[in-house]
Amino acid sequence: MFIFDAHLDLSMNAVEWNRDLTQDLNAIRQREANLTDKPDRGKGVVSFPEMRKGNIGMCVATQIARFVKPDSKIPGWHSQAQAWAQTQAQIAWYKAMEEAGEMVQIVDLPGLHKHLELWKNAASTENLPIGYILSLEGADSFISLKNLEIAYQYGLRAIGPAHYGPGVYAYGTDSDQALSQKGKDLLREMEKLNIILDATHLCDTAFWEALDIFKGPVWASHNLVRKITPHNRQFSDEMIRELLERNAVIGMAFDAWMMVPGWVRGKSTPESMGLKIEHVAEHIDHICQLAGNALHVGIGSDLDGAYGKEQSPMDLDSIADLQSITGILSARGYSATDIEQIMWRNWVDFLGRSWK
Repeated sequence: MFIFDAHLDLSMNAVEWNRDLTQDLNAIRQREANLTDKPDRGKGVVSFPEMRKGNIGMCVATQIARFVKPDSKIPGWHSQAQAWAQTQAQIAWYKAMEEAGEMVQIVDLPGLHKHLELWKNAASTENLPIGYILSLEGADSFISLKNLEIAYQYGLRAIGPAHYGPGVYAYGTDSDQALSQKGKDLLREMEKLNIILDATHLCDTAFWEALDIFKGPVWASHNLVRKITPHNRQFSDEMIRELLERNAVIGMAFDAWMMVPGWVRGKSTPESMGLKIEHVAEHIDHICQLAGNALHVGIGSDLDGAYGKEQSPMDLDSIADLQSITGILSARGYSATDIEQIMWRNWVDFLGRSWK
């Protein structure tokens, strides 16, 4: 089945992690075999060949660069200008991938439908370009709203104002504070440009404020359920219901600590926790029960989002293994139509509503 993955940090992997995603996955792993600078070295699961193998023909691909103050305990760039420069290196890589025929940027409905037809009618996916919608994870790299205008012109179509900790525009995971005036101004300018608000990573206070201020399209590219995995990174049932009211789609992430309760970073392993791909079905079930249908859940894997096999389900060797979700859902009684909605159509329908 065709898959639309709504969250992949492709340019971060290419520009910061120094991975050539055009290469075979084993070649990428082998090249990193002796590196120790990051925990996921030699354990990546994403490459363009693996995406094509798994029929993952469309994704939301990110730019990401966090600004941090001197007392920060989380890594990031020491100025917004440096963060902006990093995102510009990332967009340069996306453009290079387009020129090479590896990717194609999608910014409107005609482009979306053209790309879907290309993949639908192709005899083989081996040499097809992967369609991507550009998103910004954490807005710290915007020195001013002028940067938002520039980014919109080069194709930015979704923004998550926050990431981890304190941010210039909004506070994110493991923090909690009201939106700054800059954050409120950003949301209003996003609405004028019809840029999608990604509610992922917003702290609880910022979440409710943002949805009160912003009247444009809202999705959550990669988020799971707090009732199953208790943590502020996940959505409470009240937050999920609010997103349902906004006709949002919530993407299922595959970062191990988000999938099951009790994961201890640096100690737990997928094997010790018995973590498998099927655990994500519990989160899917929960949202579908709240919604009364399967129209608000999608895939937003976040695979290789600063982690690899050491923090992924034990039965996932590459991103191509996302295909197994179809059988898992079928065994749980989901209809073929519902499975298609979850695997790709919900995102496409959302864009159809938002970009019309």
